[in-house]
Amino acid sequence: MRVIMFGYQTWGHRTLQALLDSEHEVVLVVTHPKSDHAYEKIWDDSVAELAEKHGVPVLLRSRPDDDELLEQLRAADPDIIVATNWRTWIPPRIFNLPRLGTLNVHDSLLPAYAGFSPLIWALINGEKEVGVTAHIMDETLDAGDIVLQRAVPVGPRDTTTDLFHRTLELFGPITVDGLALIASGRTDWVAQDRSRASFFHKRADEDCRIDWTWPAEDLDRLVRAQSAPYPSAYTYHRGKRLAVLAAEVSQNRYGGTPGRIFYREGDGVAIVAGADARHGRNPGLLITRVRTEDGTELAAQDYFTTMGGYLTGRP
Repeated sequence: MRVIMFGYQTWGHRTLQALLDSEHEVVLVVTHPKSDHAYEKIWDDSVAELAEKHGVPVLLRSRPDDDELLEQLRAADPDIIVATNWRTWIPPRIFNLPRLGTLNVHDSLLPAYAGFSPLIWALINGEKEVGVTAHIMDETLDAGDIVLQRAVPVGPRDTTTDLFHRTLELFGPITVDGLALIASGRTDWVAQDRSRASFFHKRADEDCRIDWTWPAEDLDRLVRAQSAPYPSAYTYHRGKRLAVLAAEVSQNRYGGTPGRIFYREGDGVAIVAGADARHGRNPGLLITRVRTEDGTELAAQDYFTTMGGYLTGRP
């Protein structure tokens, strides 16, 4: 089949490589210009450079909504469009242009976690599995009928970085396998159950801020979700921002005010956590590694040389 690829960052790069290695002909690539957004500078393998290396024409667009682009897409005469990690809405006159429509590949198990940063949100929310969905694009974002879906388990100490690498391996195969099903003439795709749908926004700095009224289990997942190279979870100590790089749920229960720097435990320092922490029924969050405002990384016990004081949500 003649394929036009809409893709961006490492997800799009991996998908494009799989298409180039397949029996399909990639006739045009549309990708976004590089972005300064913190999350879009991560995993930023260039789709444009890969396409140009293989002699595939490339168009740069922030939004695919201009008449010039439409004419170039028509001239490319595609059988299908493949979209992977395309960051803006694709209008119907674009996604309906090819005779077989548009196959969108999204890094969640739709209908849950439509939108942005699904792996981070899923880990924060304690999901037991994550995955990738290939679906036929329609007018509602990430809501089209499902062609294929593949899942991987979330381990008890997994980080988002672990899940990224695990799900990235699914992108090329699910795209090529999905195209094979479409080429076979099948159309009996699975409609999404919209009663189970959820949509998540782009992560921002505020979403990384630690709220010490959260239970320690939730804060542990937040720290693992914001693993390097993603922006770290953070708190404030004595008015200065402190990144929390590694933590786990403590073995002991601590009572008092959330955020209190309480006790040396094992290799870390226990912090009181949870909205009802005053009852002494909650495990604390055991911080093991931090990074200061000047970029210095050190063990929590080397940073917190004395116990007492508070970690807070604001300077």
